[in-house]
Amino acid sequence: MSSLKDRLRADLTVAMKSRDEVRSSTLRMVLTAITNAEVAGKQHRELSDDDIVGVLSTEAKKRREAAVAFEQGDRAEMAAKERAEGEVIADYLPEQLDAAEISALVTEAIDRTGASGEGMRAMGKVMGVVTPQVKGRADGGAVAAEVRRQLG
Repeated sequence: MSSLKDRLRADLTVAMKSRDEVRSSTLRMVLTAITNAEVAGKQHRELSDDDIVGVLSTEAKKRREAAVAFEQGDRAEMAAKERAEGEVIADYLPEQLDAAEISALVTEAIDRTGASGEGMRAMGKVMGVVTPQVKGRADGGAVAAEVRRQLG
């Protein structure tokens, strides 16, 4: 079994005992999403820590997008709830890369693939190199925007 999944379950127990509603509901939701990912497809499988980080990243992105949507809809209390859930999820994700680190990785990938003169046609090639390096550590949209900026 995954050590990250064990940690999530243990932290859920602690949150329930301390009556931390936000943390316990968020951890329940995350564990449900992990279980759903495990049973998706034709055969049940045990997720690795990397797979779980992918699920956590997806859930964190959902929270960010929902918070923005609630803000635009003048629902500040719901936006705050989504942000609080996002903070709980962020505790289990690897440290996020900042813009300078993403830029450096993209520059290195462009040099490695020789895509500097190809323009936007090389975006897929560069993203193919960068994506595994930033998985779970940066938003894919931010990475794609940086690749576009440097290629374009």
